[in-house]
Amino acid sequence: MNGLHGALAERMGIQITEATPERIVATMPVDGNTQPYGLLHGGASCVLAETLGSVGAVLHGATVDRPFAVGVDINATHHKAVRSGVVTGVATPVHRGRTMVTYEIVITDDDGDRACTARLTCLLRGA
Repeated sequence: MNGLHGALAERMGIQITEATPERIVATMPVDGNTQPYGLLHGGASCVLAETLGSVGAVLHGATVDRPFAVGVDINATHHKAVRSGVVTGVATPVHRGRTMVTYEIVITDDDGDRACTARLTCLLRGA
């Protein structure tokens, strides 16, 4: 399943554990993905979010004959600092159309506390 997510996600240690158009789940270690103060980097959270939303978009796109997804918008709200452990991201669809999809991605820490909420919109393209 991890061949779906690309070199950057692989370098960051992202491991996809579930992937359907309705729900995509992955984990990412905090270690190695921190900013200078030892906290999980906000950009790392965005990479996790975009990876999950993009996988969902591609999986949905395959069902409507538009198997290529291009991200057009991402936003993230960082709720809580994370210093160690593993974060888990869960992406669920907000909208799945024929040309555009939007996923909400919730990232939680080892205690299950929400660390980040993101939203990704992708344009779906045909072959």
